[in-house]
Amino acid sequence: MNSFSIKGNVIDILKRNIFPAEITVHSGKILAIKNIEFTEDIKGYILPGFIDAHVHIESSMLIPSEFARMAVVHGTVATVSDPHEIANVCGMEGVKYMIENGKSVPFKFNFGAPSCVPATAFETAGAQLSIKDVEELLLSSDVKYLAEMMNFPGVLHADEMVMQKIATAHCLGKPVDGHAPGLRGEDAKKYIDAGISTDHECFTKEEALDKLRYGMKILIREGSAAKNFEALIELMNDHFENMMFCSDDKHPDSLELGHINQLCARAVVKGIDVYKILKAACINPVEHYQLDVGLLKTGDPADFIVVTDLKEFNVLQTYINGELVAENGVTKINSQPSSAINNFHCKRKTIENFSMPVVNSSKPMAVIEALDGQLITNKLLMQPKVENGFYVSDVENDLLKIVVINRYHEAPVSIAFIKSFGLRRGALASTIAHDSHNIICVGVDDESICRAVNLVVNERGGISAVSDQTEKIIALPVAGLMTNEDGYKVSADYSAIDEMVKQKLGSTLASPFMTLSFMALLVIPQLKLSDKGLFDGNSFTFVHQ
Repeated sequence: MNSFSIKGNVIDILKRNIFPAEITVHSGKILAIKNIEFTEDIKGYILPGFIDAHVHIESSMLIPSEFARMAVVHGTVATVSDPHEIANVCGMEGVKYMIENGKSVPFKFNFGAPSCVPATAFETAGAQLSIKDVEELLLSSDVKYLAEMMNFPGVLHADEMVMQKIATAHCLGKPVDGHAPGLRGEDAKKYIDAGISTDHECFTKEEALDKLRYGMKILIREGSAAKNFEALIELMNDHFENMMFCSDDKHPDSLELGHINQLCARAVVKGIDVYKILKAACINPVEHYQLDVGLLKTGDPADFIVVTDLKEFNVLQTYINGELVAENGVTKINSQPSSAINNFHCKRKTIENFSMPVVNSSKPMAVIEALDGQLITNKLLMQPKVENGFYVSDVENDLLKIVVINRYHEAPVSIAFIKSFGLRRGALASTIAHDSHNIICVGVDDESICRAVNLVVNERGGISAVSDQTEKIIALPVAGLMTNEDGYKVSADYSAIDEMVKQKLGSTLASPFMTLSFMALLVIPQLKLSDKGLFDGNSFTFVHQ
């Protein structure tokens, strides 16, 4: 039975109070919190641990146990995790893999039941979850909620299958997460009235206010690609009771630098009251999702952190169930052995697979415009470059070829054009391509595209970059999404390939691989590419060039 005491300045978030105290822990729970007289040796502030209120662990390219090793260093003690990335690849086997691997370490993963697998009928996924599968997951004590309901048209039109999933979650007393980018007014009200309680997709203050007024809770998202902190943080002044922080998708190099603690520090700089910030970062997720995470009360699980101050939130220690899991920037969680599951049946490609014959050279084509720091894209009408009767990338005008390849069975390559990647040479490819995770690649010529694609095919999943004679690959053997290697090594490898894409290939994006992964995300407007063709997310139809 582990027993210990710790002294510090205790933060009572709800009572808006700071007082010197001694916390006694026994058998993983807080036995007592005793007020003591302040002395010079009492340093540091003790508060509940941080919680990422919505994250896809898979997007870190780390299995849950490795994600935990890195997250605890920044004071994160729990996540609300949607495993629908691996579910789209491996189905129920994938969800169960995430749950079981998460149990191998002292960290509080709280997984949801993916609500939309496959995400749409307009792409090829590796698996599907039936209503029966979703019900089975929701009945499990390991599953805390129905994960983001991306099929908002299905909600608005009262689709029978969609409404049954929502009803099942409500019947079991589990909340339903939302996903409705850009939804406003009466449509937003109808979506929320269906019983959907949160949204992490707001990219304007006006949209978030609409949803808050109708009773929805808003998550401020700041990930490696989608960054909405600046647009939404002012709302915390008046709406902190109904707001939380999340990353949604976070690459390993970004996770090594910081997590929710960074958002708290940035909010302080914005002049937000620190108690409001901590209510959103530490308490609101626990209360909303009914998590088994301690809130620094007698009898609670001993989940708390010690920070240097309430401005920078540099974490000195992290405790989970009374166990010291990180101290002074070093994780105390050991790497765990793990098996790999996958679903990859794509063969190597030839350069000819990526050629695109000219159909009508005088007609402009619909082109994707990537927006740095956003999941949404613009739809442009442009005339691609033509050589010898084929459409080719136009480096000078930053109009590059983008391809998506079915990784689950052999099929024709889907080809389109994209602007704003900024590549001057080479190509980058990935088997992380939300939500179905087919192979996606952008490049300056067909040879480079073919080389980058075949690198990930050889590994049955990964991210790659090629430039002249240089090639880099990070293999992702777990579902083509994650590696079971040490998280800090993966972070270093990712930093190296990211630098290559920016320095050698010339990408102007802050997070080129993360941005690339979302160019196949059909449920986010406006224009995206699936393995079946170019897709307009506003009209929910294919674009016929």
